[in-house]
This record gives sequence, structure tokens and C-alpha cells, in this order.
Amino acid sequence: MMRLSLLACLLPLPALAAEPISIKVEKTHVDFMAGSELVARYHIGESVAKPYFWPVNAPGNIPVTRSWPMKKGDPKEATDHVHQKSLWFCHGDVIPEGVKIVASGDKNVKGVDFWSEGKGHGVIACVAVGIPKGNSIATSNEWRDAAGTKILDERRTISLHRIGEGRLIVLDIDLHASVCPLTFGDTKEGSMGIRVNDEIKLAAKGEHNQMVNANGKSGEKDVWGMLSDWCDYSGEIGGKLAGIALFDDPKNEPRAGWHSRGYGLMAANPFGRDHSGFPARKGQTDLKKLDKGDHLKLRYGVYLHAGDAKDGKVAEAFAQFSQGR
Repeated sequence: MMRLSLLACLLPLPALAAEPISIKVEKTHVDFMAGSELVARYHIGESVAKPYFWPVNAPGNIPVTRSWPMKKGDPKEATDHVHQKSLWFCHGDVIPEGVKIVASGDKNVKGVDFWSEGKGHGVIACVAVGIPKGNSIATSNEWRDAAGTKILDERRTISLHRIGEGRLIVLDIDLHASVCPLTFGDTKEGSMGIRVNDEIKLAAKGEHNQMVNANGKSGEKDVWGMLSDWCDYSGEIGGKLAGIALFDDPKNEPRAGWHSRGYGLMAANPFGRDHSGFPARKGQTDLKKLDKGDHLKLRYGVYLHAGDAKDGKVAEAFAQFSQGR
């Protein structure tokens, strides 16, 4: 509660009064609203491979993430990477110790693959949804292999905030090694991921399209595999400039290397090391491990804004986000 209170103190009261935050729970999804506008819909039904947010809208109902494969038939949208559903959290190789699991179809995966949706992929099943408390809601997930064997428990608390003219979704993630010791494998396929609207991806070569990080670097070459507090994608969507930023809390341990690509992927990956090819992790072979009973707590923010990173005041929003923990 202290974390939410600290962040709430930073929010402009007139904006909150004019655009109240609300959360609506349905059987298969949870809606996060700012006034009458849907900011994000969180899908938790039994048919999903892992919970994901879609649509995700910047102020003014501007869709900043890709709609495929949830919505099909748009000839302008790419149909690659079916597992990259708008906005999600997972990891591509979670290795349990002493538990028999179904082997992944990917020979490079030593444990359970929660990133892809290929043969033998894992499932993150939402098993409980709490009652909304103001602008926040707590959920419980079980991470299971393809046969349904649970290898870890997760408590995921999601909250929606107003910062300036933008909107901030905060995910507080508590991974609990409740079943057995765990190792998070060294793969670039992770973890807090966003597939942006195809109109703003770098590959679309739009006049205003850009991917930048907190260190002032831009473009895939200088952003991919590097360490940074945040990464932002922006451009023109339906004639309006808008963007989406992903924040890596400074207190996260490990910090994220950025699996961000010109084709529209932006992902904060705390587990990738030398094998992943991340330049910032060259020579590092240490892996994140949890003993049975241990917890790993991570915190990420998704900031939805008008304009580019500068006009959308992404750096200022990150500063406020960082004070909430």
C-alpha cells in the first residue's frame, strides 16, 4: 500500500478528478479504464498461453500495440511471431530442478519455454483474480509445462496511474519457487515484452518512427542488448503522434538487457547473458537461480503517451515511477 500511496502523491489531482481510474473484472479479462476510455484489456481466459494486454491505448484511444493475431484481416499488419501478443510477461527458458517436465520442441531450451507457442511450450495460467482496490488488482498465476505440471507460482499485481498527460500501467511481479529450485536460462527470448503497432515500428520507415532509450541512444544497433532504465517506441498512428515506453525499475535485480528490434519488438530481459549475445552482457555467464521457497520480485512500468519520448516526457514519467517502490 505504501508503494501505491507514494506514487499517488505524485499524480496531478485535477487530472485524476477529471479522468477517474476504474477496473472492471469479467470472466475472461480485466479492463483498465481512464474515465470512459479503455486503456488496456488484460486477457486471462483458459485458452490463452499466457496473460496478455490488448488492446493497449495511448490517450485519445490510440492503439500503440499490434492487433494481430487477436484481430485478423488487416493487410497492413505483419503476421510473424504469433506468440508476441501485444503486451505480456514471461521467460523463454525456466529450468526446474528435480521435476520431470515435457521437453520443449526447441533444442536450445533446457527447461520450460514460456515465450514461444511452439511444440512443448509452457502455459502461464491465471488461477485467481482479486477484488479491485482503487486503481490496483492482484492476480495469481501458475507456470506449468505442456503437461500441466506446475513449476512455480506467481503473484502479479497490476495498477493504473495518471502521470501528467500520460497513463502508466505498473506490474509488480512476485515469482515464487514454491515447487522446486529454479534457474532462469540464458536466452534472449524474454521477458517483459511489447509488440508495438506496425505503423510505428522502425521497419515501417515512417518519418517520425523512432526507438530510443534512456541513455540517448536510438535504433536497433545501439539499443539492442544494452542496459538502460527505459526504452520507448513512438511514431505516427492514424495521423497522430503517440508512443509506448517500457520502464525497468532501478531496484530490479537483475536489471534488464533490452531485446528490442526494428520489426516492432521491445522487451526488458533481466535473464539474458553472454549466450544471448547481448553486448552489455558479454562474458557474463552467471544465471539467476532461486532455491526452493525463494521469491524474485520484479517491477515494470508501461507508459502510454502522446508525441515522441521528449514531448511525451518519458524521462520525467520514469522518475516518478522510480519513486513508487
